[in-house]
Amino acid sequence: MDNLIFLIAVGSAIGIAAGYLGSFMVLKRMSLVGDALTHVALPGMAIALTYGFSPTLGALIALTLAVVGIWYLDETTDVYPEALVGIFFTASLALGLLITPEPELLEALFGNIEKIGFVEGVITIIISFAVVILTWSISQKILMGVVSEELAKAMKVSISKYNLFYLLLVGVIVAMGVKFVGTLLMGALVIVPAAAAKNVSRGINSYYFLSAVFGLISAVIGILAANILNISSGPAVVLTSILIFIATYLLKK
Repeated sequence: MDNLIFLIAVGSAIGIAAGYLGSFMVLKRMSLVGDALTHVALPGMAIALTYGFSPTLGALIALTLAVVGIWYLDETTDVYPEALVGIFFTASLALGLLITPEPELLEALFGNIEKIGFVEGVITIIISFAVVILTWSISQKILMGVVSEELAKAMKVSISKYNLFYLLLVGVIVAMGVKFVGTLLMGALVIVPAAAAKNVSRGINSYYFLSAVFGLISAVIGILAANILNISSGPAVVLTSILIFIATYLLKK
């Protein structure tokens, strides 16, 4: 029971952070980026498993390089961001599947929260809430870029730098969450709670709040369902978030 409560706490922290960061990604119409970033973590995890260091650290390194690469190419080339994301997505997934050791492949793809140790779990909780605080501190700048980049330039706000910082924070949360729901499903935990919140929120603050709440509810119910039904927690969490989205969509209608 104590271990289950601890795992729920870890999952809740990831769910809250993922939902909150996802709210900006939905506003910026970057849902594809959120999904693609999770797949970029796979080759980093594979290299970490091969050389015997933390898969989370490997994922974080790969995600950081990918974020900086996508941001730099977006700023310096005429290629559409969607095309860049597609290139990174397919290359990372193919490379990850090729080099990930077969015994660990399923766990890397779909996660296994029971493999999260106590120290790693505590670190995950601390980092998750630190990311929420940092994202909140730049939320007005991000929103300004969504509303009007011309206004931001007139006020001498460097939107591109805030976008890079925000994407790096997304990369951190994805790296923290891949052990929870896996590289294939982490993107859904970032996007779906925010999409559900968009269906029923009446203002920007309620939208942020509900995105985090729906991420929290998805994690808690998903972990409990997985424990009761003896199934994998990653798919259970994502399916819970999708059910919440369907419910909010019907409520909106």
